[in-house]
Amino acid sequence: MDSGEISWEDESVFDDARRHAHRMWSQRGLDRVKFPADDASRIADLEWSDVTTTRPPWKGVLGRWKGMRGTDLLKLNKAYLGPGKRYGDRKSRRMIAAHELGHALGFCHKNPTRYRSLMAPNTFDMPSNGAPTARDRRNYRALWG
Repeated sequence: MDSGEISWEDESVFDDARRHAHRMWSQRGLDRVKFPADDASRIADLEWSDVTTTRPPWKGVLGRWKGMRGTDLLKLNKAYLGPGKRYGDRKSRRMIAAHELGHALGFCHKNPTRYRSLMAPNTFDMPSNGAPTARDRRNYRALWG
């Protein structure tokens, strides 16, 4: 992250999910980190892209963020999120994208028995609207001010 922003480039077919994730982590008091698109004046901090596999290590994995030296990777798995797949609906794609962007912001998985969080490790424990909870917003402010 540079100067309070995570610039991104997009190689994903799930543009709606990416836009939703950026919006969810930019509203209701979450305004310290901006998400501008990569351009000639920036170096991308995050690359959104897709994979299509059910083989390990992607078996049962809908999305994954990976911190890298330079540009971090955020991948969404079309094998599960694609049209006609079990999680191939707009709501699920948005929820997973927002969850993975939470990792890019520095958040780890949260124990759902302690409190409700978009950062829960399992989809059935996350808010179905793909929005950070009140506790997620408090965690954001604690981390980012």
